[in-house]
Amino acid sequence: MATTQLTASSISTRNLSSFERLRTSSIQFPRNNARIAILTQWSLPSMVVKAATVVAPKHTTVKPLGDRVLVKIKDAEEKTQGGILLPSTAQSKPQGGEVVAIGDGKTVGKNKVDISVKAGAQVVYSKYAGTEVEFDGSKHLILKDEDIVGILETEEVKDLKPLNDRVLIKVAEAEEKTAGGLLLTEATKDKPSIGTVIAVGPGPVDDESNRKPLSILPGNTVLYSKYAGNDFKGKDGSDYIALRASDVMAILS
Repeated sequence: MATTQLTASSISTRNLSSFERLRTSSIQFPRNNARIAILTQWSLPSMVVKAATVVAPKHTTVKPLGDRVLVKIKDAEEKTQGGILLPSTAQSKPQGGEVVAIGDGKTVGKNKVDISVKAGAQVVYSKYAGTEVEFDGSKHLILKDEDIVGILETEEVKDLKPLNDRVLIKVAEAEEKTAGGLLLTEATKDKPSIGTVIAVGPGPVDDESNRKPLSILPGNTVLYSKYAGNDFKGKDGSDYIALRASDVMAILS
């Protein structure tokens, strides 16, 4: 059996008695039953050297393809509105960021449809959309254009400009009492599914690449699917929801 061993005595050095702490490990190859010792770690009085690891090459650009968009994710809120520091487990997952690159668009029928946002736009996107990537020292998200809910250039949710077939609704306040007059706790209040439309998108694109306007208008009181869309809390304390027009079931009057 052939054996190759690396030891401290086989290394030519001067005044490095600490090499006595050299540690080796071996790998046995089944083909020729050879055993090769491999240096894993050694320590010196002022230095620690560990086995090298493979590092992926650094990329300088990321170019989204088709109808995809690259968004730099906004940092999660570390404090509540009252100034209380939040632990990492309690910090809400961010749903917004800045567009840093866009694809060339998609083809609908025989026509090409451009991306609905431009680089530099501040956007809000669906909560579970896209693929997260580390790039240029920051977290980014690659997602489809249709997963972008709207453009938000301010800190006020009510200023959201919905895109495509999205609708922004101000949620009606939950009932605080039962029909018999009993007060309800926060946990037992039914999630309301009625609200007032604040803003609507330009509508979806049809097979001829034309925008089809939505039949829902700002000011409409609507009934919508109970668990649809993305929920937001406004600075005024009001609840808002952004959802697709197809999730609106009826207009109430």
